[in-house]
Amino acid sequence: MGVEHGYDSDLLIVGAGPAGLYAAYYAGFRGMSVTVIDALEQPGGQMAALYPEKQVYDVAGFPAVKAQDLVDALVEQASQAKPRYLLGHTAQTLTDTADGVAVTTHRGTVVTAKAVLVTGGIGSFRPRPLPAGTEYENRGLRYFVPRPAELTGADVVIVGGGDSAVDWALALEPLARSVALVHHRPRFRAHEHSVRLLRASSVRLYTPHEVRRMSGGDHVEQVELRDLDTGATESLKADTVVAALGFVANLGPLTTWGLQMRGRHIEVDRTMRTSHPRVYAAGDIADYDGKVALISVGLGEAALAVNHIAPVVDPTLATVPGHSSDSL
Repeated sequence: MGVEHGYDSDLLIVGAGPAGLYAAYYAGFRGMSVTVIDALEQPGGQMAALYPEKQVYDVAGFPAVKAQDLVDALVEQASQAKPRYLLGHTAQTLTDTADGVAVTTHRGTVVTAKAVLVTGGIGSFRPRPLPAGTEYENRGLRYFVPRPAELTGADVVIVGGGDSAVDWALALEPLARSVALVHHRPRFRAHEHSVRLLRASSVRLYTPHEVRRMSGGDHVEQVELRDLDTGATESLKADTVVAALGFVANLGPLTTWGLQMRGRHIEVDRTMRTSHPRVYAAGDIADYDGKVALISVGLGEAALAVNHIAPVVDPTLATVPGHSSDSL
């Protein structure tokens, strides 16, 4: 694999989700040059790829904000740092240099930097398949609902019991002709407030049930369910089936970087530094005792990491940045 390009930055950020975008802004505020790598073709991470229309409630200052609107605002904020984006690139190898590190992407691009901040969320991800009906993938069976308006007037069956399943059911209720939610357990794993809204909605709930099979011609038309308590079966009309069964995450090449791990997460200390002195991590991919996985927490971790990275990049810089308003 030949080198396609070479770039040099003070800070390389791996992951263009909310934490990575906020880190890019903050690094620019601290006077660093920034390069951002992401395997997806657009910034925003899972938020933009999976649920751009979803309302987000845990970001300070916003009673509620649509996910894509939050991403757009973070991109605009990050633009102040004039970051270089390498989208559609997967970070592969990490090597030490005389005064920093070098990361090579799967396309042969080499980025040298004085420090790396990994904000890669859960890494690359793929949906867990629905055992019954995989032959209808792209013919009515889907795994994401990035634009609920596309299903206006449809008969929709959603399979799953987590936040995505419940959120999509609530989002589609006012748009679709009908919405049914199928879960193999009596209780849902989603946020309690969302479940209360679901039970008060017109969404038909089938618990504990499972999908036995799908039928139709070139496109799904019927979904056969089985009651797990009684064994009884029934069929639902459906032209769209959404399998919201979670995702299989893969950190990929990051696991070869020699970093101390906690399961599928990178272990960090109170400064967000990993076991490598020039590699830091923030957001969902980072883990430490007492971690709470919220977007708002990830944004704070990004700022904390950048401020501790500052003296690594330039020993004359202090960890404490002062107030942002002082720079006006």
